[in-house]
Amino acid sequence: MEATVLEVITEAPNIKTIRVTLDDPEIAKNFTFEPGQVGQLSVFGAGESTFVINTPPSQKDYLQFSVMQAGEVTTAIHSLCKGDKVGVRAPLGRPFPYQLWKGKKLFFIGGGIGMAPIRTIMLHCLEHSSDYEKISLLYGCKNPELMPYKYELENWLSRPDLDCTLTIDVESEGWKHEVGMIPNVLRKLNPSPDNCVAILCGPPIMIKFTLMALDEMGFSHENVYTTLEKRMKCGIGICGRCGIGGKYVCLDGPVFSQKELDELPPEL
Repeated sequence: MEATVLEVITEAPNIKTIRVTLDDPEIAKNFTFEPGQVGQLSVFGAGESTFVINTPPSQKDYLQFSVMQAGEVTTAIHSLCKGDKVGVRAPLGRPFPYQLWKGKKLFFIGGGIGMAPIRTIMLHCLEHSSDYEKISLLYGCKNPELMPYKYELENWLSRPDLDCTLTIDVESEGWKHEVGMIPNVLRKLNPSPDNCVAILCGPPIMIKFTLMALDEMGFSHENVYTTLEKRMKCGIGICGRCGIGGKYVCLDGPVFSQKELDELPPEL
C-alpha cells in the first residue's frame, strides 16, 4: 500500500518515529490491526524492514513506526521527510492475546526502543482499563536522552489508571526517578505474580535477565509474554529466515508466551 509521511519525530540520536497515512482513502478507512501486529515499511530503491505498529488501533489518523538506525534500510527511513512516499505491508503477525488477560493485573516492562510494542498494547489496555484489575509500567533506558517517547512520560506518570515507574542505568543530573538496571528495579518493585500477566520487550540481554527476575518472583511462564518482530524478514513465511524449531516468527509470532519460547531451541 502506498503511503505518505505525515511527520518525523526524533526520539533519540539513533531513533526516529515515522507517522504515515495510507494514500487510498477507502483502504485507510477500512484498515484495522491488533496490538502487537507489525508492518513492513518500504523505502523505494532501498528495501523494506519490519517494525511494530506502535499506535493503538483506535488511532485512525496515521500509523506509527519507531525505527532505530542500524543498516541501509533504516538509514533510508531516517532520511525520510514529511510528504515523502513509502510502502506499507500490514498488518502481519500474531497480536498480543489481551482478551485472555481480562480481570488480571498487567505489568508492562519496556527497555529503550523495546517500548515501541509495549506502547501499543499498553495504550490499548488503558483505553479499556475497566477490563483489568491493575495496569503497571516499568520503563527504563541507559539515560534520559536516549529514552523514546519522552514527551509522553509526564502523562503516563500522572494517569490515575497507570502505576508508572521510570528508571535509567546510571545517575543523571535532574533525574528524579529510579536509577538501576530494569531487572534490579523490578526486584525492588517486587510485583506479585498472583493473577498477574507480565509483558516485556527490550534488548536481548535485558529480556534474558528480566525473565530470570520474573522466575525468581514466581511468575508462571504462561503469564509472561514478549515479542520477537526483530527476527522477521519477509513477514509472510516464504523466505524461511525467521524459522526456528519448526516455528516461523512471522506466522507463529511475533508475540510469544515464555511457555512457548521454552519449547523452542535456546538460541532465542
